[in-house]
Amino acid sequence: MSLYPSLEDMKVGQMMQNVNNATAPPEEGRIVGKPSGYAMHRAGMAVPVYPSLSHYMGLDISSEFDSSTLTCIGGAIMIDDIIVDVSTFNNMVAPLSGQSVGLKRAHVTNGIRELILCKDKDGKVGVRVASVNSGIFVCLVARGSPAEMGGLRFGDQILQVNGTVVAGYSVDQVHKLFRKAPVNGISVVVRDRPFERTVTLHKDSSGQVGFQFKKGEVVSLLKDSSAARNGLLTRHQLLEVDGQNVVGLKDKEITAIIESAQTPLTVTIVPVHIYEHIVNKMSSNLMRNMMSHSVPDV
Repeated sequence: MSLYPSLEDMKVGQMMQNVNNATAPPEEGRIVGKPSGYAMHRAGMAVPVYPSLSHYMGLDISSEFDSSTLTCIGGAIMIDDIIVDVSTFNNMVAPLSGQSVGLKRAHVTNGIRELILCKDKDGKVGVRVASVNSGIFVCLVARGSPAEMGGLRFGDQILQVNGTVVAGYSVDQVHKLFRKAPVNGISVVVRDRPFERTVTLHKDSSGQVGFQFKKGEVVSLLKDSSAARNGLLTRHQLLEVDGQNVVGLKDKEITAIIESAQTPLTVTIVPVHIYEHIVNKMSSNLMRNMMSHSVPDV
């Protein structure tokens, strides 16, 4: 079964499958009345597929796909002389989103990884944590810190610090482990953002993805928008846009990031009650002024 990053990608994938089926050689003994898709393909004719994406999804694809006729070319499709690769990313079929840098930056694996960190000139790693359900979670990664450079992200669950399993530890106990750690070679084992997920969205012809937010919380969805089609939910907090951390930013700043993002774009979200639990004891000024909001490397 194919796995797609967005409903739009699935629709394009299905259209491509239709073209592949239409251009397949006819079975022996098959009775053909009108010219088959295969005959049209062999004759150099484009095989019509309806409806077009712009007809029922309102996507801003006029500069790329200007008709509903597609031609199959090996492992790709041609739409009005433009070849679209059948791109894949982490086993996802992504004909529209496969080349998205944001999709790669924002990918949440929920897997376990080990990071080797050090301390800065002030003897700090640059991370603060919170306790949720006997687990330890990253609630702040300081800008320009070893934690940022090492790849820690908001919402990562810390499992071990220098071999010490921290399940059930208090926040103070974990911070003490970091303070007592050596300057170099600090081993931190994390589970990649277990409470979070990413949603791939496509802008429509007016540049909108179809949701509203207040103080970073998704509060409403526009009917028939990409946000609604792809399962974005209200009562969820925006954490990243194309992999860039937006925690602590003002709504107008987040809006500017979304508006400047290329389509498709990804948003990383977490249920509001989880978010509030993680940042419960964090001041908004601390998150805004200290939190890393850099764009991660792919």
